[in-house]
Amino acid sequence: MSVLTLAPTRRLTHLEALEAEAVHILRETVGQFERPVLLFSGGKDSIVMLHLARKAFAPARLPIPLLHVDTGHNFPEVLRYRDDIVARHGLDLRVVSVQDYLDRGVLAERPDGSRNALQTMPLVDAIEDNGFDAVLGGARRDEEKARAKERVFSLRDEFGAWDPRRQRPELWNLYNGQHAPGEHVRIFPLSNWTELDVWQYIVRESLPLPAIYFAHEREVFARNGMWLVAGPWGGPKPGEVPQRRLVRYRTVGDMSCTGAVESTAATVADVIAEISVSRRSERGASRADDQASEAAMEDRKREGYF
Repeated sequence: MSVLTLAPTRRLTHLEALEAEAVHILRETVGQFERPVLLFSGGKDSIVMLHLARKAFAPARLPIPLLHVDTGHNFPEVLRYRDDIVARHGLDLRVVSVQDYLDRGVLAERPDGSRNALQTMPLVDAIEDNGFDAVLGGARRDEEKARAKERVFSLRDEFGAWDPRRQRPELWNLYNGQHAPGEHVRIFPLSNWTELDVWQYIVRESLPLPAIYFAHEREVFARNGMWLVAGPWGGPKPGEVPQRRLVRYRTVGDMSCTGAVESTAATVADVIAEISVSRRSERGASRADDQASEAAMEDRKREGYF
């Protein structure tokens, strides 16, 4: 009598498990929704998101468009990278411009010059105008306290606003995409990733990044513990002396509120070693708008922010 023996199954590594979860979420999104869209800015998290999405649906073409809200104050290096990736893979990128809203008088510049918060109206309008019912983003729970509260499938009302009291329980790998007409769902496949996971995955998949993520010389000035670049948004103010420093960016967004950190990390391995001993999240260390108050991010999310 023969005995059937089963080969031992190999346990997934930490990164393999995260990848499998993200791919499952991406496929669930396309399966449950009629018009999903993927937010893509050219930043590291959206680069990982796009790579996972292309993997999830290979060998077919990516079945969803990309969307970027351009503040007009984005880093030129990142925009060039964004356009190169889109052209290389033949992707469908929709760009909505904050500057257009300013030119039409629908929005006005803020006293602090930051356009980060001004992205909300163009984003919500783009979702409504295109009929998008699911918006995939690269936000992670380790970035900020308000984002730690958010579900993977985050229900938004007809104004794009987030209400933590309306979020559904998520048991195991079951996700509820039901929503009323006019509502949509923001979906975050990287919710359970950390900044270190993202960088380790970038190494594993050999993903190219904008050079801004690595150490380079840049003229900056100090404000509130961050190194900011000069621009039409204000600064340097009296007493804020521009100086050339060896810096890099842990996160990229609107130049008016995204600070560089002093760093000599010239390679991905250097960056991993650096953030392995860091005690601050990249947003906590680098985003002025998140430092405005304890509830700054939560307040913006209630208004329809990412």
